[in-house]
Amino acid sequence: MCKRCEWCLGEEIYIKYHDEEWGVPTFDDRRIFEFIILESAQAGLSWLTILKKRENYRKAFYGFEPSIVANFDEEDISTLMENSGIIRNRKKIEAAIGNAKTFIKIQEEFGSFSNYMWGYVNGKPIINTWESIKEVPATTELSDRMSADLKKRGFKFFGSVICYSHLQALGVINDHITSCFRYNNVFELGYHK
Repeated sequence: MCKRCEWCLGEEIYIKYHDEEWGVPTFDDRRIFEFIILESAQAGLSWLTILKKRENYRKAFYGFEPSIVANFDEEDISTLMENSGIIRNRKKIEAAIGNAKTFIKIQEEFGSFSNYMWGYVNGKPIINTWESIKEVPATTELSDRMSADLKKRGFKFFGSVICYSHLQALGVINDHITSCFRYNNVFELGYHK
């Protein structure tokens, strides 16, 4: 039996996410936007709750296409508020729309959101050497800095804790514990530039 990070143990959907996605370096803007939507919806909830609703989010947010989400109007918000397959929190839905608009502005400024995000680490993942889940921080100076900049640009529901989770999920930071079978091979399934 292979050793995994303790946080994912239990539900099959969690284990699959850990084994196949979490921590894999990601450079695709659509995928990055997906995680911005999902991570900001997660604020105050468990990631497992969001994973279980992920496919519903994919449908409701048109495959996580930022240009479509940025143009959602009051009618779209009402439709989403009636959708039991997602988190029906008006502020989070409005934040998703606002974040999509800001996401597009960042793409225009930096050439891609990926360039913006990976620019914080000069294109090289931070590889930590945690031996226990207890050592993994909730925030760092990096997540403080990035979330503050995103907030200044207009992002909502994306504080330092959410930002750090985002950076972990997309492989900007490798926070698999050193004994986890994924620690050394998260790059194998990566979305290479």
